[in-house]
Amino acid sequence: MDESAGSAVVGEVLAKVGPRLRELRTKRGVTLQDLSDVTGISKSTLSRLESGGRRATLELLLPIARAHQVPLDELVGAPEVGDPRVRLAPRELGGMTAIPLTRRPGGVQAYKMIIEPGRDRPEQRTHEGHEWLYVLNGRLRLLLAEHDLVLKPGEAAEFDTRLPHWFGAADDEPVEILSLFGRQGERMHVRARPRSAKQD
Repeated sequence: MDESAGSAVVGEVLAKVGPRLRELRTKRGVTLQDLSDVTGISKSTLSRLESGGRRATLELLLPIARAHQVPLDELVGAPEVGDPRVRLAPRELGGMTAIPLTRRPGGVQAYKMIIEPGRDRPEQRTHEGHEWLYVLNGRLRLLLAEHDLVLKPGEAAEFDTRLPHWFGAADDEPVEILSLFGRQGERMHVRARPRSAKQD
């Protein structure tokens, strides 16, 4: 793509930002004043941004993306380049493959992990956060403080990562797990319908 064509694409994307911002805000039932309070951007600037009277810049779009908890490229409607799944590139971490399942900035992050047998030696570590693990396939060995546990498919564990911990394959087969991790200590919240007091 030559420079003039690239500029045309950028201009086209920016021209659509205002309507997209307004649509996203109104769908979520957020007023201009609400958004102004969260982002620190004046109500008049937000209004001009949505109407096209103010050019979109990173300084304006980043706090709005954080407020709506959506990726910046989704906020501006950037065109897809090839297979969109390439954004969720697997990460190789010493015998473990972590596949991100979420793109939401901040908050709880979800991963699918495949852990090969013989990963490192069981050395417990600590860090800020809260983690929830669910075993899909294989058997997971979890060392948590003084506990030495083996989890089978369908079993889950939840813990504060400030406790010394380590996890890996429990035997000579890979283990596949889902992980929800909150860096600021966020816990997984489960909502269940309360049981009726009335007996059938």
